[in-house]
Amino acid sequence: MATSKSLKVGLVLDDTLDTPDGIQQYVIAIGEWLRTQGHDVHYLVGQSSRSDIANIHSLSRNMKVRFNGNRLSMPLPTSRRRLKQFLDDQRFDVIHVQVPYSPYMAHRLILALSPTTAVIGTFHILPYGKIVTLGAKALGRWSKQSLKRFDQMLAVSAAAADFAKSSYKVDPIVLPNVVDFERFSTAPKIAKYNDDKLNILFLGRLVPRKGCQTLLSAINLLKNDAELPKFRVIICGKGPLLDKLQKYSQDNQLQSMVEFVGFVSEADKPSYYASADISVFPSSGGESFGIVLLEAMASGQSAVLAGDNPGYRSVMSDQPELLFKPLSEQALADKIRKLLLDEVKRQQLANWGRAFTADFDTAKIGNKLIYIYAQALRNRRQQ
Repeated sequence: MATSKSLKVGLVLDDTLDTPDGIQQYVIAIGEWLRTQGHDVHYLVGQSSRSDIANIHSLSRNMKVRFNGNRLSMPLPTSRRRLKQFLDDQRFDVIHVQVPYSPYMAHRLILALSPTTAVIGTFHILPYGKIVTLGAKALGRWSKQSLKRFDQMLAVSAAAADFAKSSYKVDPIVLPNVVDFERFSTAPKIAKYNDDKLNILFLGRLVPRKGCQTLLSAINLLKNDAELPKFRVIICGKGPLLDKLQKYSQDNQLQSMVEFVGFVSEADKPSYYASADISVFPSSGGESFGIVLLEAMASGQSAVLAGDNPGYRSVMSDQPELLFKPLSEQALADKIRKLLLDEVKRQQLANWGRAFTADFDTAKIGNKLIYIYAQALRNRRQQ
């Protein structure tokens, strides 16, 4: 499916590349894989200080904001003249924009493009709450002029595609998120967790919608269950709820069962997943897909439990029994209990997850993306 012609591709993200959030992971995974295929990849981003990746172009100054339950940075107005000069110098074949985008950077960049440059978009978000929904729809109206310039819009899930239709009035095709299957499937376990205890893992930001409190409340319901095998809970992540969660653990005598690891780097993340027997992602909403689910399943060691929100449901539709009612500690406790008591079931689910996740490998999705690039470019240059 891939084209033999080397393409010059600009991956556009208004936010910074300095944080390890889902969209940043997608952009870098796609970009670095495209580079291995011989394409000339550039990252056109807001303010970014990374120097470990080639061809990062910081095109704006950014300010930090909160959006959809996340912390991100938003570009301040960027000079149209500067953007036009940059694009004239670079002469990209394809621009791939992460959507939604700011009217102050990506919007202006798109309008300044040469008519021979193909424009692809990937829609990433599913709003968490009415205010975010209204804000996203307002961005869609503000971006109306630049949206006409897109040759193809993609979405990471059916749920994200549905919201793109309602908010941006575009009709995306679904091309899901990616996972570096080999990196996660071959990771070694962490030695200190390879003992006679089962490991329950949470990995994510410690913010309300990610649901770590729901997990701890479920564990509190299970702590005196004499039928259960010995287990520990490993909490990976940082965020504003850390002190509150640690206090809850202390107040409910969970310290001997719960370990707060703190932030886990991208390099160490695969080994944490490989060390887990059960991975739990209790997010209550605002998830357009669920890259963490794929990462956990790719290890082949972990049965995965997920909050029943639209993004996670789009990933776990083949195994709905692994979904539980968000914010319900009792529902989650019941799911965890069953898996702790059933080693055969845990392994069956881990095996299923590994096989399922292979279809999301970066190379498989990347080759489809290259085909979309080439087709859009061919159509545009035949006009």
